[in-house]
Amino acid sequence: MPRSLSSLPFRLLLAATALAFGGYALLLPVVPLWVSRGGSGEFGAGLSTGVLMAATVATQLLVPAMLRRVGHRPVLVVGSLLLGLPTPLLALTADLGPVLAISTVRGIGFGLATVAGSALVAELVEPSAHGRASARYGYAVGLPQLLFLPAGVAVVDALEFTGVFLLAGITPVAGALVVAFVRGPRRAPAPRRDDAVPHTREHPREHRRRLPAAPVLAMLGCSTAQGGVITFAPLVAPGATVAVPAALFATALGALLGRGVAGTLTDRSGRPGALLPVGTACATVGLLGVLAAPYASVLLVVGAAVVGAGFGLVQNDAMVALFAAAGPLHYGAASAAWNIAYDAGTGLGATGLGAIAEPFGFAAAFGTTAAVLLLLTPTVRRRRA
Repeated sequence: MPRSLSSLPFRLLLAATALAFGGYALLLPVVPLWVSRGGSGEFGAGLSTGVLMAATVATQLLVPAMLRRVGHRPVLVVGSLLLGLPTPLLALTADLGPVLAISTVRGIGFGLATVAGSALVAELVEPSAHGRASARYGYAVGLPQLLFLPAGVAVVDALEFTGVFLLAGITPVAGALVVAFVRGPRRAPAPRRDDAVPHTREHPREHRRRLPAAPVLAMLGCSTAQGGVITFAPLVAPGATVAVPAALFATALGALLGRGVAGTLTDRSGRPGALLPVGTACATVGLLGVLAAPYASVLLVVGAAVVGAGFGLVQNDAMVALFAAAGPLHYGAASAAWNIAYDAGTGLGATGLGAIAEPFGFAAAFGTTAAVLLLLTPTVRRRRA
């Protein structure tokens, strides 16, 4: 079976990914609003997202072992089903307890789907095209967020909450049905233990310990920066009614463009990891624009776009570098490391920057993040894969 960018299995994976992330993105702004209107206030609204992401990260730690035992497709199917099937139940009540329980189940599903999906990219496409394959996978992830994150609340006005919950439940289930038709390449049988001993004394699982730190650190730093921009842009420029949504759109668009550029450059150069310091430096410059937003709201839009572009470069290059370091036996471990850094950094950008901003202001919060990224830039260059 061909392992190319134009193969049917890879295209089906992209379609399934877009459906799953469409349901996920549609509810990100809607569930907090649902909980808040149900009387749980701002704390309950934030907790609904926090529980979702906590369950996601906790699940991602366990997925590599599941991939080795049952395979990529079954894990991706179960993840998509868990993300979608419980969602319509949200319409039954806005009480915090049931909503958090449903968010936990959805977070488990999201954790399964994210790790299995990105690992399957490496399985379905030859290593020489991993850069471009990762970029196209990034489009399948990013385009639904680009469309649905800004539109979520508007869709509530059109369909009401029940309609949104039904739509967000149906799309991941449809994605699971698409995954059922994905047929991956057959692997060669693993060598017997006694055949492998003369060549190496290492058990294959030990390679997971040698994943390079640079891609994970770069992902963590840049996702923290983007998470902070997405969370606090409305508060940095509260009077900029046009600039704030434009900034949110610009950072998502910048990330998509960055991934596309990185995918092409990485495949051409054959040096995964070389763009990590470029991406962290780009995100640093973008944060300086966000810092200057109180003086000119257009700088918020420009800064957010540059942060997104830097993060896009890092996302793609980090994924390819981790796949190259892990090797085919441990694509699942590489995918888990990448996804955990992404989601943990997003959560840190919301909570950590908020903890700094409350007593010291947003200048201190974004300034600290920019300083950390600046210090990180030479580090990821020295340790690149």
